[in-house]
Amino acid sequence: MSAKIDVIKNKVLSENWFVLRNFTYDLTASDGTTLRHKREVYDRGNGATILLYNRDKNSVVLTRQFRIATWVNGNPSGMLIETCAGLLDDDSPEDCIRREAIEETGYVVSDVEKLFELYMSPGGVTEMVHFFAAEYSESRRENAGGGIDDEDIDVLEVTFPEAWAMVKEGRIKDGKTVTLLQHALLVGWLHL
Repeated sequence: MSAKIDVIKNKVLSENWFVLRNFTYDLTASDGTTLRHKREVYDRGNGATILLYNRDKNSVVLTRQFRIATWVNGNPSGMLIETCAGLLDDDSPEDCIRREAIEETGYVVSDVEKLFELYMSPGGVTEMVHFFAAEYSESRRENAGGGIDDEDIDVLEVTFPEAWAMVKEGRIKDGKTVTLLQHALLVGWLHL
């Protein structure tokens, strides 16, 4: 069943880095009444993320970088540990994540597995994230990683039990990363 929406206002508030819009709209509820909503929507495009894992070592490769939004929301260092990720730009999700894996971690990934797609913050952000996983090995490491241009990314190789402990201790707070680590545990790729 599609929602019945009547847009009253669609105003661009900012086009600085991405597009922030202010919407006023009438939504017809299931009982037929009309509800007026005023919302801001941030359109930053769609993204992709990948869990790089190694079954033999029972390990994962994660990244650590400064994220201004976490700093604004009380993360004193602003640093966030997360899975490799990036915006699609004009690439397909698979091409994007292959490029990001090399740029951020230095690993070339061949057989990537598409897992699912999720909206991570649907209350105000349009972004759909495409989730992938791939096995990594030292023989496929092309460079040291660390990102490009204005990026300053640390590459972390940690055992799966260590990564899981980091989630439990609050050192990993990134939703896409926790989702991928849980998936790896559920399907049995890695173990505690």
